[in-house]
Amino acid sequence: MTTDPSEAEAFLAAHPEVEAVDVVLHDANGVGRGKIIRRHELPALFAQGRLLPASVLGLDICGEDVHETGLIWDTGDGDVRAWPVPGTLVPLHGTRRAEVLMTVHTLDGHPMGADPRHALARQIASMAEEGLHPAGAFELEFFLLDNDRDAAGQVQPARAVLDGRVSRRTEVYSVDHLHGMMPLFDAIYAGAEAAGIRAETMISEFAPGQYELTLRYRHDVLQAADDLIRLKRIVRAQARAMGVTACFMAKPMADSAGSGMHLHVSAYDDRGRNAFAETGPGWSDRLLHAIGGLKATMAESMLVFAPHANSWRRFAAQSYAPVSASWGVNNRSVALRIPESPPSARRIEHRPAGVDANPYLVAATVLAGIRHGLSACIDPGAEVSGNGYDLPPDPDLPADWRAAIERAEGSAFLRDALGPEMHRTFCAVKRAEWARVARTIADVDYDLYLHA
Repeated sequence: MTTDPSEAEAFLAAHPEVEAVDVVLHDANGVGRGKIIRRHELPALFAQGRLLPASVLGLDICGEDVHETGLIWDTGDGDVRAWPVPGTLVPLHGTRRAEVLMTVHTLDGHPMGADPRHALARQIASMAEEGLHPAGAFELEFFLLDNDRDAAGQVQPARAVLDGRVSRRTEVYSVDHLHGMMPLFDAIYAGAEAAGIRAETMISEFAPGQYELTLRYRHDVLQAADDLIRLKRIVRAQARAMGVTACFMAKPMADSAGSGMHLHVSAYDDRGRNAFAETGPGWSDRLLHAIGGLKATMAESMLVFAPHANSWRRFAAQSYAPVSASWGVNNRSVALRIPESPPSARRIEHRPAGVDANPYLVAATVLAGIRHGLSACIDPGAEVSGNGYDLPPDPDLPADWRAAIERAEGSAFLRDALGPEMHRTFCAVKRAEWARVARTIADVDYDLYLHA
């Protein structure tokens, strides 16, 4: 693995204002890890890569080592080499810094299996061998919160950065409500443009302080995942600069809807034709089989879509978070939705994942599910035409975080979807995080039992 130093040299010549560069890779949780290097170090980064401890890919959400990943003392916590991803060196809006994405390789040049970006690249390559090329885009839902809690210790919506006005209401689709945050949104759009990300529609979502930002459809799902993970960093940085907190928890408010990370996905053949488009009356077999594969593998995949304790609080009836492995047309109460669109633009909207999930792992798992459905010609069953929340509970789906961990640990499908090393790392990190949460005494315990 090598990269071309001329990319770094051309960038520095075009951006004399840049003094430092954020060197960022992403771990199993999607947390950005890396270093900030000075301007003069950038050509060497492209020429030689940068040595990092392998343990950087085996950290939990708190940044603590998880020894069970096998990436720590089993290998003496030796170095691996991170390389820049070509084409990802961009300026950071409002700063004198730049950012470049990195991927991790062994010292002999092989991709590290515990790097989430490699897991997605592997699934894309497997689909290409089958004559299909996945395209897609993520939707980003998030909350803008006040930096301070309310009198009861709960999070609260941020005041408008324009004039300090505050609303505790669900201002869904209110255009006027968006105006109070326009200085922040303008900065987010500017940051996205500087990074080459086509951020599009902004809406006020279905909870106080909640918003959604959509992204331009990409003909490369890997680039779509890059867009999403970079956009989260842009939103967080610009919100912080304006004195508010951007929150990517799946469920920050108990009585309000949570935040999803819907993935719109389709596939094109070698001639550039949409493989999901109808070629006659009714839905295409490929579209139906893809949905069938996603339904059949959803139970084994739920840990990827809901990777944290808080993720599971998002799944509640009538809250726009699916509670069954269902599919339907133009129906937001199902897990797998076929949006209204021209036949040539037919796609699947995959709705289970929360905004706290790792987009690389979500996309890798979704593509693996599609591949499984296509190869096995899986029938998705009847579509849901009414309220998907009225379906009886699905006994196959894990009911909580611990059940999802246990299901994922024993899943041959998920091991293939993520690759053995990524699967081991991801499951070990989730098991360690579950143990941390399980031994923590929550405030509700004191409220209920301290004086009882």
